[in-house]
Amino acid sequence: MSTAEKIPPTTAGPAAATAATAARKPRRRRITDENGRRMPVWEIVLRYGLLLAVLALMIGPFLWQLSTSLKGPHEDIFSSPPKFLPSDPTLHNYERVADTIPVWDYALNSLKVAAANVVTNCVGATLAGYALARLRYRGRKAATVVFILAMLVPVEGIIIAQFTTMRELGLNNTLVGVLLPGCVSALNVLLMRNAFLNVPYEIEEAAFVDGANVWQRFLRIALPAVKGTLAVVAIFAFMGAWDDFLWPLIVLSDPDRFTLTIGLNYLHGTFANDERLVAAGTVIAVLPLIVLFACLQRYFFRGVGEGAVKG
Repeated sequence: MSTAEKIPPTTAGPAAATAATAARKPRRRRITDENGRRMPVWEIVLRYGLLLAVLALMIGPFLWQLSTSLKGPHEDIFSSPPKFLPSDPTLHNYERVADTIPVWDYALNSLKVAAANVVTNCVGATLAGYALARLRYRGRKAATVVFILAMLVPVEGIIIAQFTTMRELGLNNTLVGVLLPGCVSALNVLLMRNAFLNVPYEIEEAAFVDGANVWQRFLRIALPAVKGTLAVVAIFAFMGAWDDFLWPLIVLSDPDRFTLTIGLNYLHGTFANDERLVAAGTVIAVLPLIVLFACLQRYFFRGVGEGAVKG
């Protein structure tokens, strides 16, 4: 028997008893900032209060529109104080939207344009970004400057030239004419360029030594490392095409080819006083964006640490 076993627990001393009691007590979780410094209670309350205020400003209008779209015709939506939750929720307003305008046909047209815009931006911006970041050729820096300058030109300044180009190509009043001017965005190209620049050169150099050509290095090494930025490009491209109003309004003249943003404008003109109908149409227009972000949020937030070496 060892010496430690001969010592009874009561004779181990008060220090050992205190240490044993402290070991049994659960430790309080300390809240620290990005530098590891313990945050005081007032700072924690202030930060969470600001976050809740920003959340209310961002999400509040949409929740109010959703609540208005679910209220019945006999419920006062302008009561004071305002009543947020509907007393008798109904989906009748959404049925009325479908009866007033061919909302599903307009949504299908918008979906076609937005889906094609996502494909063209993901493919075009990825190839252009890789060429600007990795390939060596004369004029690469000048091409990067051109893309930066393209972002500084307002859309309203070139919209007449775009319309004239579409008319000369015979693409007026077509969904292709709606898609073509924004099929590759300069912002998306620069996003992909910066993502490829963060991928370590040593990885591609090792693949080059092993005999991989440019396409193999692009598809098997560089592209899997920038999935987060690719998700960001997809979300931006879908939102830009889905929410666009001015350009489809100019280039389209046939009501059968209208996109959803143009079609919903009829709700404002014909039923200007029926806020329930307008709110229902707004919720229908926003719902695909929420679904897209919910599907891609995993890759969206991964874009913060894009290009890191993973072991």
